[in-house]
Amino acid sequence: MKQRIFTEATLTCPRHNKEEAGTIMKNRIKEMLAAGKPVMGTFITLNSPDLVEIAGIAGFDFVIIDAEHGPMDPESLQNLLRGAELRGATPVVRIPETSDTWILKTLDVGAQGIQLPQVNSAEQAARIVRGAKYFPLGNRGVALPRSSSYGLIPLDRAFEEANRETLIVTHCENVLGLKALPEIAAVEGVDVLFVGPYDLSQSLGIPGQIDHPDMKSAIAQVLSVARNAGKPTGIFVTSPEEALRRLDEGFLYIAWSVDGLIFGDACRTALRIMRGNRA
Repeated sequence: MKQRIFTEATLTCPRHNKEEAGTIMKNRIKEMLAAGKPVMGTFITLNSPDLVEIAGIAGFDFVIIDAEHGPMDPESLQNLLRGAELRGATPVVRIPETSDTWILKTLDVGAQGIQLPQVNSAEQAARIVRGAKYFPLGNRGVALPRSSSYGLIPLDRAFEEANRETLIVTHCENVLGLKALPEIAAVEGVDVLFVGPYDLSQSLGIPGQIDHPDMKSAIAQVLSVARNAGKPTGIFVTSPEEALRRLDEGFLYIAWSVDGLIFGDACRTALRIMRGNRA
């Protein structure tokens, strides 16, 4: 029986080839957005690396692992992040609050991007950037975490690469944030202005009425502010048709639906067809 010879190339993950060894992974969606290309993702609220992998295999550009509404903590996030990396989807984490501790822990375990809820002032946005970036752009705590290959990357290069590749997405989902949006958009280091339409509609006093004239006006305002600041905008959508409409409006960072809802709708639709009039 012929003995199999394992070479370095055989054992190297395709996403970490010899040229990439000892470097932080490129943030593919950050590059695409900078080039004006749209990116598509979905929210993961269930603590399941399998669902993250499936999203990557299906072809999503990114996944938003939702630690705000999901049960995940920094420890459980790690395997979800690994699933995204393995299947080529950029892992972004929506953290439950904008504290330095949550920002630090989420980035240290390997998130390539963070989404921050309820960002309602430029001061808050600037503090987020400082917490997410190393010197000279911020004051992120120094350690030898997973994000820097456990210290196998020289620190000076790790800091530079992390500052370049980390994506920061701030949520506009409150009338206070909407009023302060021009100042928030001007903060260096904020990469994407994301509309949370359901929270924003609630703050406007029209909960769930996404097509209400006040919501349309608010969304147009976000797009205008972002355009003036030269920054891409993102939004949550509930259907592919809505995604196409948002792309036509100028949104580039599209987050379609939520894992549990996608699965539930697929089950309900299939059962409706299979049962027919037999129920």
